[in-house]
Formats: sequence, C-alpha cells, structure tokens
Amino acid sequence: MNQQPKYRRILLKLSGEALANGQKDSILDFTFIDQVAAVLKKCLAAGVEIGIVVGAGNIWRGATGSVKMERARADHMGMLATTMNAIALSDAFIRNGMDTVVMSAVEMDTYADHYTSRHADRLLKEGKICIFAGGTGSPYFSTDTGAALRAAEIGADAILMAKNIDYLYTADPRKDPTATPIYDVTYDEILDKNLRAFDMSAVIFCKDNNIESYGFGLADPENIYRAVMGEPVGTRMHN
Repeated sequence: MNQQPKYRRILLKLSGEALANGQKDSILDFTFIDQVAAVLKKCLAAGVEIGIVVGAGNIWRGATGSVKMERARADHMGMLATTMNAIALSDAFIRNGMDTVVMSAVEMDTYADHYTSRHADRLLKEGKICIFAGGTGSPYFSTDTGAALRAAEIGADAILMAKNIDYLYTADPRKDPTATPIYDVTYDEILDKNLRAFDMSAVIFCKDNNIESYGFGLADPENIYRAVMGEPVGTRMHN
C-alpha cells in the first residue's frame, strides 16, 4: 500500500537565501531550483495541494545595509524582489511539467494574477501550484508573516518553512557553539524563551490561528516530501 500524505494542502515558505544555495556569484541556483521542482512534482502526484510564499533575502536586504533606507520604501523593493523569485520558480515548475500561477498581493497584471483567497482556492483544487508574491502587500510585515496569513486564508493544513538552517536551535548556532537543535516546541515556548524560529509576528499569528508548522533545511529538497508524508524532519511547532 502506498503511503498517504499527512497533509493535503500545504503552504510552503521558501527562503530566498536557500534558493541561492550558497552560490556566491548568483542570486539563484537554477539547477537547485530544478531539484526543488522535482520534489514538488512528487508531492502533487501524492495528491497534495501546494501554495508557496517565497522570500527575497537573496536579492534585497534594503533596511540592513550601511545606508539605512526608509523602512516602507525598503519593504516595497523587497516585495518586488519576491516577484522576481516567484517568476523564476514558476518558470522552473513549468519546465518540469507542472501547472503554475504566480499571484501577487500588489497589483502588477503584466507579471502576476492579483491574489484573492477565493481564486487561489479554486486554482489549488485544480492541481495548480500557486506562488504568492508581494508578501502581505503592506510594508512592515515579513514574508514569514505573509506565509502565515496565506496559510490561514487558503486553509492550509500546515506551513513548511524551508530555510537555510536545519532546525530551530536553543541559540544561534553560528554564534554559540553550545546551541542544540529543538525537535518539537510549542508556540508558547518559542515566545517565552524568545527563540528565533521565524518572525515573531508570524509565530503569534500561527498560535492564535492554531496553524501547525515545521522549520527545516532546504539543502536537501527531499525534506519537503518527507515533511508532507509525516516523517520527522526539522522542528515541529504547534500549540
């Protein structure tokens, strides 16, 4: 008997930095993105509906450079950068035989459909991958928060946070050699201990809306499929 997926509809958050895959001379590693596409094709074949929110850290960090931009303008540039990543993902998915629609929270009809939850729900039921660009459509909110919002709107069973780090840790492992991975944690524990799982606004939103989430490394794209099928991968976060 074939294994059945644990989740029927997911919101996958793809880190922009993870899509660069450590490449120093390129903002996107297209060979790596093709590997991600192949895994998502397996998920679709298993009957999983897939919505994606993509970050833009591989392109734009406007508020953290030596010259501090005004936050709203920096965030507007970040929203445009997520659209560039979304179009690149869409191209890879189409080349790999998947039907894909880019939807933007900000109207830009030349490049993407305008996002509505009703339109997204219909497309997902048709077996299309929906890539949500433009974050929430408003400055001051991260794409992590955008992922949590979209997950609630489309009724996703879980959020899969695919990033460039394999677990949530007790501290930043790049700075603290004593940091240890956490395999299962509640949102209350994340908030009480100020653990940097992802943006705290997103943590609170997931807690308030009872949305289960997983944080894991995208270095091995098969982690996406493993998480969908209910295999232990990364850190499980829940109420």
